Amino acid sequence: MRQTLQDKLSLLPAKPGVYLMKGEAGEILYVGKAKVLKNRVRSYFTGSHDRKTQILVGNIADFEYIVTDTVAEALVLECNLIKQHMPPYNIMLRDDKTYPYIKITREVHPRLQIVRRVKKDGAKYFGPYPSAFAAQATKRLLDRLYPLRKCQTLKKQVCLYYHINQCLAPCEFPVEQSTYQQMVKEITQFLNGGHEAVVADLRTKMEAAAESLNFERAKELRDLIRHIGQVMEEQKITTPDHVERDVFGFAAEKGLLSVQVFYVRAGKLIARSVNIMPHFGDPAEDFMSYVEQFYHERADVPKEVLLPEGVPCEALATILTAKVNQPKRGQKRDLLNLATQNAVQALDEKLRLMERNMDRTLGAVIELGELLAINTPRRIESFDNSNIQGADPVAAMVVFIDGKPAKAEYRKYKIKSVVGPDDYNSMREVLRRRYSRLLREEKPLPDLIVIDGGRGQLNAAMDVLENELGIDVPVCSLVKDDRHRTSQLLFMDLEAPVHINRHSQGFYLLERIQDEVHRFAITFHRQTHKKTGLVSLLDEIPGVGPQRRKAMLQHFGSIRAMVNADVNEFRSLGIGEKLAEQILERVRQQQNQGRASTISQDQ
Repeated sequence: MRQTLQDKLSLLPAKPGVYLMKGEAGEILYVGKAKVLKNRVRSYFTGSHDRKTQILVGNIADFEYIVTDTVAEALVLECNLIKQHMPPYNIMLRDDKTYPYIKITREVHPRLQIVRRVKKDGAKYFGPYPSAFAAQATKRLLDRLYPLRKCQTLKKQVCLYYHINQCLAPCEFPVEQSTYQQMVKEITQFLNGGHEAVVADLRTKMEAAAESLNFERAKELRDLIRHIGQVMEEQKITTPDHVERDVFGFAAEKGLLSVQVFYVRAGKLIARSVNIMPHFGDPAEDFMSYVEQFYHERADVPKEVLLPEGVPCEALATILTAKVNQPKRGQKRDLLNLATQNAVQALDEKLRLMERNMDRTLGAVIELGELLAINTPRRIESFDNSNIQGADPVAAMVVFIDGKPAKAEYRKYKIKSVVGPDDYNSMREVLRRRYSRLLREEKPLPDLIVIDGGRGQLNAAMDVLENELGIDVPVCSLVKDDRHRTSQLLFMDLEAPVHINRHSQGFYLLERIQDEVHRFAITFHRQTHKKTGLVSLLDEIPGVGPQRRKAMLQHFGSIRAMVNADVNEFRSLGIGEKLAEQILERVRQQQNQGRASTISQDQ
């Protein structure tokens, strides 16, 4: 451990607060809260940890902390900092996901709406509905049952909704407030679990319509009753106290945390949600971090929150208006057990799917090793060149580990020693730079090198590896046909292509590798070509020196972005109006010349 970290650890206060773990570049890796900062922060650097926490600790280069008066203050501050910095090692609601609600507006002529936010505006809110489809289906059902206003602003005359009996047309006809109050009351009862009374009333009307031989109306009512049954089908579990509550269960295994939430409204379980995410700390603490963020700055908090036994919920209880309970027996405990069972089931399913996917990718790697008669190539590195008639030549390398792309290990290369469109020598330069560095730094070599190209690229690669660097690594190349599809596999000095089943997992893996390295190389070349084109153009303009050129490159990035710019945008770069006009005139002239050249070629 660095001496600086040891010194800072010895100075930590024995007070509550929030700590921020930082990486080498000063980026925030993790945000946490503590009852006693001195004990909590020190615990990361003492004792043994599981593999996930070891990874986090291994990346910590520094930390800072903020002292608070209470643990509850620390909880709120932690949530704010996590949302602000999005640390990679925190459990968090990254996408700011909110579930839909059904809203009855508080207006002279009320409306039904689907909304994502609960506001303190006097309206009535029902939900949440983790399924947006369920919320929309319920609203459509209520629109058919209760003719509230549909338009955002009143029309000058009646619309279609009036003619299909889904609106009372307050735009033309007066509507008593008592009528609206009765409908709002019935909708409230319906959404709070009183749909049985609505169904009974509709069944009476259906029977009356059938007796009066109005079979068309009876059929409509019958279909409506069935639709209510389908929409309200999920409301199966009922508690007698009719209290609104959220029930949380969780499970953790192999670095994944599964959190299940049951939404109980008016005593009925109306919906549920499940989230599975990686976690790096103690499962109970990470689960509570999720719950705390779940309620951070939310207005729609139920009357009760049920949590499993043993989780540290004291801080949450101090900031929530809801009652935080950890039941040990009875129906509430049964609900908790059910939520936990569902969390376990969801996590087990996720792990099984991951294992199948791993079997599939590892199977492809094993199959490829057997096909080429080499050891299983767990690490594969692939190279491709890209240029336009020799301009701005670049190369790219992608890495696949156990059949999956390891994007953090991708590398880009600008070709330095080759002039003109020379793929063979470009390949030589890139391989020489890549593997001489690995040898110098004594880092492990790949199990297989894949070259994008034909026999010439393969021979060039083998010459550099074997004759110049003395490396004994298997090398193969992938040849594409006229339709730009992988057609042949060449291996080492074998004269004939290696026969491979085009429908095998090994072939699909090679195809993915070739497509990925080509995509990566092309993307890098386009970025480079844009910048070099802009650099050469700016060098022609008097008054634009290295510093201004660098500032404009960072700000605009491409000629197209600069063409569409305004003179005022240059002021922030320290460029006056006169010079800015000269720059814009030159780049727009260049753009027009490029268009004229394209037109003449087309003709």
